[in-house]
Amino acid sequence: MSLETFLHNLHFDIEKASPPDWEVDWDDAPLTFKLYRDLPQFPLSLEVPLALDGSARFSKPDGSVIGHFLWYAYGLTQISQAQRASDPDDLMQSFRRFPPSGGALYPSELYVYLKTEEFPDGVYHYDAAHHRLVLLREGNFDSYLIKALGDRFNASACFGAVFVSTMFWKNFYKYNNFSYRLQGLDAGVLIGQLLEVAKRFGMKTRVCFQFLDRAINHLLGLSEEEESAYAMIALSKEPIKLEKDEDTGEDATATDLCLELPLIRPEHYVRSLVVRDFPLLTNMNGASMIESSQMIRPVEAREQGECEGHVIALPIVKRMSYDLASVCKKRFSPEMDFILEKVSQERLALLLQEATAAFTYQNDLDEDNEHRVTIYASLYNVEDMEDGAYLYERTTHSLRLIRPGDHRARLQCGMSLDVLNFQQVPICIHVAGDRTYFKSQLGYRGYRIQQMEAGMLVQRILLAASALGMNGHPLLGFDVNMCDELYKMGGSQGKTSLIQIPIGAYRNRPWLKGGLHS
Repeated sequence: MSLETFLHNLHFDIEKASPPDWEVDWDDAPLTFKLYRDLPQFPLSLEVPLALDGSARFSKPDGSVIGHFLWYAYGLTQISQAQRASDPDDLMQSFRRFPPSGGALYPSELYVYLKTEEFPDGVYHYDAAHHRLVLLREGNFDSYLIKALGDRFNASACFGAVFVSTMFWKNFYKYNNFSYRLQGLDAGVLIGQLLEVAKRFGMKTRVCFQFLDRAINHLLGLSEEEESAYAMIALSKEPIKLEKDEDTGEDATATDLCLELPLIRPEHYVRSLVVRDFPLLTNMNGASMIESSQMIRPVEAREQGECEGHVIALPIVKRMSYDLASVCKKRFSPEMDFILEKVSQERLALLLQEATAAFTYQNDLDEDNEHRVTIYASLYNVEDMEDGAYLYERTTHSLRLIRPGDHRARLQCGMSLDVLNFQQVPICIHVAGDRTYFKSQLGYRGYRIQQMEAGMLVQRILLAASALGMNGHPLLGFDVNMCDELYKMGGSQGKTSLIQIPIGAYRNRPWLKGGLHS
């Protein structure tokens, strides 16, 4: 199967992306967290703050702040037991984190480059299972990072950086090739959570999607047949500016950079006795890599076609102020737990405004990321608003009616599994992006970046919904072609639905759960 065909099937014809006879070996499942052996360990403070309202003032990157930041971003926060739908007598137990993950498998891992007083300068793995840092490589790697990132900003001005990687096997064992789509979204949801938590601690950030992959993987000691870095988030006390975009004529290559540091392959434990091959994932990863700094460049906005339809101005509302810790603890993904309630226009306006305003972030692609992912919504039972399918236009804070009517039955028919009842859902958001995923400018890496940006927006939507007393359930098991037709995304629009998020009021699920915090 060609990579082009693979990506097409992954999005528009899911059943062709993976073999029909795939069987999951549940008894040989990998751990949902990576465990390193025989390396220096640095425990982090367990006295995490119970509120994150943004009032904290960031003075210096001490060990407590780093620990609190990592725990709220990706620490183990909850253990839960729930009945399996297939067997009510069988309890399913899982460890949860604040960001959602497909199947609660958490394929992403976090690595941290730190320059602080309390820890030796170097590269660490965040051991979520024990809430500690594990030292992988000691030293100052500012100059190495500057070259690996295309010499575009001054890493010396940052106190550290976080790397988000993907361990392919952690969800391939269940989802097979479909895991490639999930992995990009999972990484994006985690990045969205990292940025929101960083704001609460007063940290300045910049997300880097473009870097010399093999050089970064070499720095972290990753085997590319097993795991690869997807993004880097620079951390600083001051705003992080791009130094230059022009071509200097100087070219750094991943091959040359790897020669500057000795190879490391720290031993780690994944639990699975048999790890199957996943050639399409590794081939896609290889085809997405950047080998030379000359390939790192800004992305130009694609002209969007005009969308027709009646425009409805939403109420003017102020930005929300909420305790992120409380919102994260309340957030979960309802299934048959939705209950239909009327939604006010003000509540809808707050949801859409907060999600898109929070999505504005500093990155290495451009300074205006609004054109790459957008929000469409199918609405029912919203106060003083016609039922229908809409496009949300952030610049004017308005909704454009694309197709009137109650579309809940249509959305229900488009589900591959009836995990929820759309008759109980007033809002169904579809995050959409360019059908070509900017391939002409970013190659196959564009697909991965698009999935990550979609995931980042999804996390902002989920947090905003939770802050408003609702919850959402991200879904990929839906008929993409049907949704694209519903919103008339074809033709000059050139967009497609990336992920579906039913949102609404809910009842508490019958489960046993306990928080892993004080």
